[in-house]
Amino acid sequence: MDTRKLATFADLAQTKNYSKTAERIFATQATVSKHILALEKEWNVELFSRAHRTVTLTPAGRAILPDVLALLQTEQKLNQTIHEQSSNETKTLVIKGIPSISQYQAFNVITEFARQYPDINLKFSEAETEILLDTLDDDNADIVFTRLFGEAQSRYELLANERDYFVALMPKTNPLANKQTLTAKMLKNESFLLLDASTNLFEPIVTLLKHDGIDPHITYEGRRIDLILEMLNRGMGVSIMMNKSFDLTDYKNVVAIPIEPKKYSQLAFLRRHGKHSASSDLFWKFAQTHAQKLE
Repeated sequence: MDTRKLATFADLAQTKNYSKTAERIFATQATVSKHILALEKEWNVELFSRAHRTVTLTPAGRAILPDVLALLQTEQKLNQTIHEQSSNETKTLVIKGIPSISQYQAFNVITEFARQYPDINLKFSEAETEILLDTLDDDNADIVFTRLFGEAQSRYELLANERDYFVALMPKTNPLANKQTLTAKMLKNESFLLLDASTNLFEPIVTLLKHDGIDPHITYEGRRIDLILEMLNRGMGVSIMMNKSFDLTDYKNVVAIPIEPKKYSQLAFLRRHGKHSASSDLFWKFAQTHAQKLE
């Protein structure tokens, strides 16, 4: 049984909102829907009533929920026990972060920690945003660094690092390129080059545009920032990204213009609540001290 689907069911039972659950589990609404439909098909029951645009538990859903919550709690205790036993044998610390982590202060925190504590076997790697929490839940990472547009689920401990906001990227030849700021409405006739749903930026950007009545014409959808920057550098389209997530040093024909009103995301380290290895606690304390120095 896939406990990630069970966790989605439990969260949706609490929020009663597909969009909010998608934010809290750092997935797309389509993924939430897919998890619920898979469970309903597997169990041959209807878990939620979706009448009149409201989401409520069915009698079957209410009956099943307590056992699901108990199973998730048992899994968490098991994972903690396994993790504790593993941590007793090694000083390994596994940290995973979003692909653009090098543009944020978190990267400096990690590299400085590695310099000051060479006895810790630090294993650091990047992963797409949509799977970062899975690496925590599956005990494939001790700590992750990710981007949040909403609140993190209560089962995660959060250490905020910094904030970022959306900007429009475009070739200098674009008539809008000389503006100091832009509104989303000013981009209605543009062709967009966007990062895809695996980065967890696609839906917030499309929501931002649709809020201003824009049904975006998307000519590229992928996960490579460098490819988007190269297309912009050659005079193609417009993109929307977080202000600190890219480097324009090698793209002289591209400008970045803030979008008003600003929509912010929170960058943060996350780990599961509960007992942690000495290495995890040492890094957490180190990162907290670094964050206080930035205030």
